[in-house]
Amino acid sequence: MAAPGTQNQLTIHVDDDAVQKQLRRGVDDNDVDYFQRAQWLRAAVLGANDGLVTVASLMMGVGSVKEEIKPMILAGFAGLFAGACSMAIGEYVSVYTQRDIQMAQIKREKTRNQQEAGKIEQLPNPMQAAFASALAFSVGAVLPLLAAAFIRVHKVRLAVVVIVASLALVVFGGVGAALGRTPMVKSCARVLFGGWMAMAITFGLTRLIGSSGLQM
Repeated sequence: MAAPGTQNQLTIHVDDDAVQKQLRRGVDDNDVDYFQRAQWLRAAVLGANDGLVTVASLMMGVGSVKEEIKPMILAGFAGLFAGACSMAIGEYVSVYTQRDIQMAQIKREKTRNQQEAGKIEQLPNPMQAAFASALAFSVGAVLPLLAAAFIRVHKVRLAVVVIVASLALVVFGGVGAALGRTPMVKSCARVLFGGWMAMAITFGLTRLIGSSGLQM
């Protein structure tokens, strides 16, 4: 027969093990920075949206004065290269500045060496941010290029660029709304309307300049 209190001791021991397991799971979950991951994903979606709107608008502008496919494609690739480089350089400088500020703050804080080492490991990587930004921009920019690359009829080409860009804008708006936990319809509508405005303004102003007899 078990001694009095033995069963209670065993129960307490089992409960302690369960609590320790739960605590270890909690520590493992806390090691994953979900907020930072969401920020990276949101930045990637915004970068792809920028690439899509920039290149689609540029192609629409050139297409308003040139019916040939080659000028549109060349303008699109030029916009892709220039935009990706600009995004990468801007993101690199921005993140590097943020890293310098955080490093200076860490040095000013009087904490233990282990805590400082942990903070340094969590600092953003400028090269990683620059590559991710350029890649996201390029992914968005290549969509209108692929849409227009094999269409010879001028008006059909312009229509296809607008349709493909619109569908992609809705997708990007939906993903951004899901990540930011904002209303889906409103987010998609804002992104779509903004893209249409950019393409329409670029098309109209470029056509106006081209039809005014500007000599180059």
